[in-house]
Amino acid sequence: MKDLVRAYFVEAKWDHERYVPKLEEYLSNGVVSSACYMIPTTCLVGMGKIMSKEAFEWLRGVPKPLRASSMIGRLMNDVVSHKFEQMRGDVASAVECYMKEYGASEQEACDEINKMVEEAWKDVNEECFTRNTEIPRPLLMRLVNLTRMLHMIY
Repeated sequence: MKDLVRAYFVEAKWDHERYVPKLEEYLSNGVVSSACYMIPTTCLVGMGKIMSKEAFEWLRGVPKPLRASSMIGRLMNDVVSHKFEQMRGDVASAVECYMKEYGASEQEACDEINKMVEEAWKDVNEECFTRNTEIPRPLLMRLVNLTRMLHMIY
């Protein structure tokens, strides 16, 4: 929760200064401010014995599939909502950050961001389906399904 509040503070500062960060800087903060880290944690609470202390510690360490899932949520949200958010005067999204940093058109930025989403899906799938892990399969499948949900919402 503290990380989320810190991320909101960073975005408020950027907004106040009308600062458009480089894409990497934006994503480092934006993955946290999307609150996508918190969704799996709260959804997994009701999984009974599967959600052991070790599983919570694993999530707390922000493992690769959780980070990739959060990246998917952040990027998909940005592609879908960036025009509306800019009309409202919100802080720059990944689309605006990419356009400014690379001198790209809106369509080029969206295309590249969609490629980033594809790469993040590869990370989710690799970590959840091909790695030999001590994390219970039902927990990993819940994370995959939550990521699917994020992708479908946007």
